[in-house]
Amino acid sequence: MNTPGSRKSSARTWTWPAAATASLLALALGLGGGAPAGADPDDDGLKQALDNVLADERLEGALASVVVADAASGETLYEHSAATRLMPASNTKLPTSAAAMELLGPDHTWPTDVLTARGDLYLRGSGDPTMLAADYDALAAKVAAAGVDEVDRLVADDTRFDAVRLGNGWSADYESDYYAMQISALTVAPDTDYDAGTVVVEAYPGKRPGARPRVKVTPPTDYVKIDNRGRTVPEGERDTLGIAREHGTNTIVVSGNIPVKANATKEWITVWEPTGYAAAVFRDALERHGVEVEGRTRLGRATPERARPVASHSSMPLKDLLIPFMKLSNNGHAEVLTKTIGVETADAGTWGAGLRGVSSYLTSVGVDTSTLRQVDGSGLSRGNMIPSREFVKLLTAVQDEPWFDTWYTSLPVACDPDRFVGGTLRSRMCDTPAEGNARAKTGSLTGASALSGYVTDADGRELVFSVVLNNYLAGSVKDIEDAVVTTLAGYGEGSPETAPSPSTRSAERGADADVECAWLKPRGC
Repeated sequence: MNTPGSRKSSARTWTWPAAATASLLALALGLGGGAPAGADPDDDGLKQALDNVLADERLEGALASVVVADAASGETLYEHSAATRLMPASNTKLPTSAAAMELLGPDHTWPTDVLTARGDLYLRGSGDPTMLAADYDALAAKVAAAGVDEVDRLVADDTRFDAVRLGNGWSADYESDYYAMQISALTVAPDTDYDAGTVVVEAYPGKRPGARPRVKVTPPTDYVKIDNRGRTVPEGERDTLGIAREHGTNTIVVSGNIPVKANATKEWITVWEPTGYAAAVFRDALERHGVEVEGRTRLGRATPERARPVASHSSMPLKDLLIPFMKLSNNGHAEVLTKTIGVETADAGTWGAGLRGVSSYLTSVGVDTSTLRQVDGSGLSRGNMIPSREFVKLLTAVQDEPWFDTWYTSLPVACDPDRFVGGTLRSRMCDTPAEGNARAKTGSLTGASALSGYVTDADGRELVFSVVLNNYLAGSVKDIEDAVVTTLAGYGEGSPETAPSPSTRSAERGADADVECAWLKPRGC
């Protein structure tokens, strides 16, 4: 079906995305008020369709920056406020990850070493965000096997990175939420999503009303203290149980009510000072393997140059870390990459040095860094400002990099149900031409949403797109982003005249809160 404003010389048509709401459909068809004011009647069908999508009333008073380009030629096919700087949220991970692949290399790994010097045992980290309690246990076993059975002190060496734990502009509102984990060169992940710097706390109802909930911490550690103020209430009453860490401490408070026979409340909670967390987990492992540590653990001391190596563990390579990082939008991974870039390019494990490295890479591939501001690696800060035009430049340029295929694979895939394939897009754009087709990075903060990546149109032409939306008051604008991408996916000569019925998986998403769905543990996307 051709839109009313299509040029007669163009045979290209577009298919309306099935996941869009009825109001978006009406706008795209030019119903209920027609084309936006000022629309050129000679605009082709694609431009008219995308203009109509962006005319959604939820964007009234808001800002939208949208660019679409031909992936092969770089030719701009559509733009709307292309140079307007907006908060990109987790789309910030696109420049961070691309710079890391170039500056660190796909095979980069992070070692964690154990060394001895003058009777002390040194645990030296380099930023590995994938270290599990089991990995520290394996290191302890190697120490014992090397004949070490007693040391004066355990010293935790996290000096490869600086001691600044939280990113520029990160809000205290989510201090204990796991997506705002503190960043250290020594840390622990409680799971194979590699949510480093957190513990998993589960609270189960007691056996009878009035009893305290039963609480489990993973990994088991005395580094955090549980203040259990919760109460079990009769079956059928409202579940109000909450779990949060008190500011500046490792006291985790369990409060509220949980009904008898209710499902457990489960939260991933950040720790205060992850270096101490790693040292505590390792010290417990040493004791299990018969290695006695006499004195108190010391934090933040550099390992002497003449220290003797005892044991070592290497992380997975960066090319493998990209999957949990990009698919699940892991903020900690982004910040570790940023500080590691600083170490490798300027011998300084700081955000400033790392971001200068990212900026240098962006400039080298044609991104105009004078038009943007990046203040962290993940996009959690509201100080990041990047126009959609610069995202499209980056997405176009990286296609020529030798590591592109690996990086491209790490992007979430629309409506693929596998968490490590579909990632943050696994419930979006189902039963549309974009399903299994669009690969893109999502981004969400309160009042800020973004989606940038690649999609193939109905004629087999690959397109690059970036949609950044800011300053809206609606609970979610994700379906507007989806409408842009599914319109692109269905656009081409000989496209079908009608779209299939909306997918239940897409239609029932509702107005998601503006936070990455992968951050909403344990429900997830």
